[in-house]
Amino acid sequence: MSAPPTPAPISLAAPEDAEETARAELYGLLAALWLAPPDEALLRQFGVAVTQAPEPGGHLERPWHDLVAAMRGATAGEAQEEFDALFLGVGRPDVFAYGSFYLSGALNDRPLAQLRTDLAVLGLGRDEARMETEDHVAYVFEVMRYLIAGDDAGTCNLEQQRRFFRTHVQTWVERLCDAVQAHPRAQLWRAVAVFTRVFIEVETQGFDLLEA
Repeated sequence: MSAPPTPAPISLAAPEDAEETARAELYGLLAALWLAPPDEALLRQFGVAVTQAPEPGGHLERPWHDLVAAMRGATAGEAQEEFDALFLGVGRPDVFAYGSFYLSGALNDRPLAQLRTDLAVLGLGRDEARMETEDHVAYVFEVMRYLIAGDDAGTCNLEQQRRFFRTHVQTWVERLCDAVQAHPRAQLWRAVAVFTRVFIEVETQGFDLLEA
């Protein structure tokens, strides 16, 4: 088994490619932002990013504009401090970014085991160099990016995207966004959480249309 490929450099320019490319890039961007605070290079990209949403759809326009503004108003040091306050902490973090916590109330629980089973079917597994377990929000977003943009048509297709999204993204990510938005220290990640929530809503609507 192999882990999803390391995300390619993130493009924040107005897309000229297919909608699927834009979807994959958004999953990659969100994976990066939930995994670690933005470094100077990513902040510079946001400094010149277009303010129109990098995927067609009016629902994303305002949260994307707000995310760009929040990134432009942050320094790498401030982002690191906020990330540490929300997701690291001493002992127990204020905000957990793992699906098992929201689905069962405990880390490393049954939802993680189910996720690992489903990943094995897709030929994917954990990168042992990473500390995070597979149910970290960044990991499931990377899997979605892979299912959209990967070369293996037998695995990377709309049906596999729908199944994975319904089971391992839609079921809990909005609750993570709730936790971040309620945190008094959240500023930059409040914008990340709002954009993530709306993007998940747009994705949910898209998969609903496929099933209609």
